[in-house]
Amino acid sequence: MTTTHESISPKENIRQGRIQKLNDLTDKGINPYPYSYNKNANAQDLQDKYKDLPIGEETEDCYSLAGRIMAMRNTGMFIDLMDASGKIQIFCHKENMDEEAIKNLKLIDIGDIVGFYGSIRRTPRGELSIKAKNYKLLSKSLLSLPEKFHGLTDVETRYRQRYVDLIVNEESRDTLKKRSLIVQKMREYLIKQGFLEVETPMLHPQAGGANARPFVTHHNTLDMEMFLRIAPELYLKRLMVGGLSEKIFEINRSFRNEGCDTRHNPEFTMIELYQAYVDYNEMMALAENMVSSIAQDILGTMKIKFGDKEIDLTPPWDRKTMLGAIKEYTGIDFNTYFTAQEAAEQADKMGIAVEKTDNWGQILDKIFEEKVEPHLIQPIHIIDYPRDISPLAKVHRDNDRLTERFETRINGWEVANAFSELTDPIDQRGRFEAQARAKAQGDEEACDIDEDFINALEYGMPPTGGMGMGIDRIVMLLTNSQTIREVIAFPTMRKIQ
Repeated sequence: MTTTHESISPKENIRQGRIQKLNDLTDKGINPYPYSYNKNANAQDLQDKYKDLPIGEETEDCYSLAGRIMAMRNTGMFIDLMDASGKIQIFCHKENMDEEAIKNLKLIDIGDIVGFYGSIRRTPRGELSIKAKNYKLLSKSLLSLPEKFHGLTDVETRYRQRYVDLIVNEESRDTLKKRSLIVQKMREYLIKQGFLEVETPMLHPQAGGANARPFVTHHNTLDMEMFLRIAPELYLKRLMVGGLSEKIFEINRSFRNEGCDTRHNPEFTMIELYQAYVDYNEMMALAENMVSSIAQDILGTMKIKFGDKEIDLTPPWDRKTMLGAIKEYTGIDFNTYFTAQEAAEQADKMGIAVEKTDNWGQILDKIFEEKVEPHLIQPIHIIDYPRDISPLAKVHRDNDRLTERFETRINGWEVANAFSELTDPIDQRGRFEAQARAKAQGDEEACDIDEDFINALEYGMPPTGGMGMGIDRIVMLLTNSQTIREVIAFPTMRKIQ
């Protein structure tokens, strides 16, 4: 059936028009998708170099640069060209270019990628410009960009078509560039502290290293079930046993089969590190010094804006015990409620739902999350978590119901989790067995017994402090991004039906 002109959408109509221009270019012997272009300058470099060039002044300095056309005025006489560094104006006039090149400008569209060669001038209006002598089409765009004054504002489209979002939204480009810089600064900070960067597997024969529901896959050749890692912890500790270095870290992608919200994406990035012969106190100092120094390096301040809040990252950060924080915000001292039943009764009085199978530590964790966490805006280390919910942390040296574990909270979010690492293989087996029992009772986030990891511990692991820090959330804080999807280039999205 023949498609009538009336049935073609406006978007497709524009696309067909551009395809016709592409064909016209080909007929003229112009390749709309050439192999390379010899560029020797970036827009921002030229803006910086010639920032003092007086109005109306011209130079004989010539440059080749390339980028995407973002606007055209006066039938192509004035063009706004954007590259990865910034924007610059292109001036195309018959006095400087041959007649055929001027004629072919009508085949160039907003969105096309074009290379221009010309001299530097500052217009009478004060705009630094390239006075083009010639140009070369480098990639013909068949789809039109979002309307200039409104941009790409639909959130779903922005995340699904991040490539378009990056073309038209400077804030998105800036956020992801800062993310890259933050990761770079983290790496530099740790290397300067003597840490060795390592890599560990992403495919695990069994899930472990954290309490989370894993993604499950199948290895066809080995005919075995495998799991995308939920944390690199157990492999990094094997390296500590092996003595590869006294200080190691990994910037890693991990995967947890959980929901998506403003702070969670099933695929996320964190940094995990271990240092021999120290405990969780040194990890607290490392966390606050690293984050605050990165803020100072990138933002020029340790006092950051997040929404309508000002958050002061200047060390040292506050410290409170988990039980102390719960008592502060609920008035209840859970040191006097030792059993899970007693804790559940108190939770019920607060209107907090708990499961019959929840242990004392799990109930306290739920109370903390609902009653305490929202108040923790300024950076704080919440220390000494229940042993019930800390299967990889050393027992607290002063209270065997607790562990030497802390979680760092900023803006109410957990951004780091750290321990005086459990190095006793007998104790570790007992913790794993308790987790296995919980899993058998229906706890999908509990971990199994990792026999090889216990075997590694039996060779001896030095006293060690360890920490995992969520890079995505740190980037959110340092870029004033209200949702995790803003700081992940390609967040997990529901498939369009």
